[in-house]
Amino acid sequence: MKILAINSSPKMGDGNTALILKPFLGGMKESGAEVELFHTKKLKVNPCEGDFSCWLRTPGKCIHKDDMEMLLPKLAGADVWVFATPVYFDGISAALKNLIERMLPITEPFFELRDGHCRHPRRPGTKSGKIVLVSSCGFWEMDNFDPLMVHMKAICKNADREFAGALLRPHGTVIKRMLQRNMSVDDIFNAANEAGRQLVAGGQMSAETLKAVSRQLMPLEQYRQGANQLFQHLLKDAK
Repeated sequence: MKILAINSSPKMGDGNTALILKPFLGGMKESGAEVELFHTKKLKVNPCEGDFSCWLRTPGKCIHKDDMEMLLPKLAGADVWVFATPVYFDGISAALKNLIERMLPITEPFFELRDGHCRHPRRPGTKSGKIVLVSSCGFWEMDNFDPLMVHMKAICKNADREFAGALLRPHGTVIKRMLQRNMSVDDIFNAANEAGRQLVAGGQMSAETLKAVSRQLMPLEQYRQGANQLFQHLLKDAK
């Protein structure tokens, strides 16, 4: 099984999103999957021009000569796409959205009906596989992921891929502080690792495992007060 993971956090491997992504990808590797990870911050991906050259004048090839030339064949051949993004402003990160829009060359311009809805067919040689979402949010509540989930499921339908589930970490900013204080969050990392194993072994992740990734770390009011105190401290230091 080939896994292509894209981490769109500007903090790359040091961000809160990576805290969940790393053990998840580790679990897939340990189960025998071939995993490639790319960080959008290290990639040169120009924005889509919307001229449809990749459909009409040079089918399957974009006018831009950048890192998407390398990524598109990998996306076409991967069994699972893992999209990792922090939630900054109610949805997918700008860097990941830009990359996804540049995936147009692996589709064809024609219309086909899938489940009674107009879609673009996959270009020959492009697999129909799965998509997994990994995301971390600074707000406490789980419903802050709702817009992102709706968007990701829509992307799955357009890409003719199955939405395999999401590893979501609300109030994710507190994890590093808990680690610094030697407070145990190993169960969260273990659940993320187990989710990766489950996906490779059985093609799906259990609801119980995904719930463990998202489990509450502290009461809402305690988190709110702690976050406000931290920002007050940071503001003083910045002056």
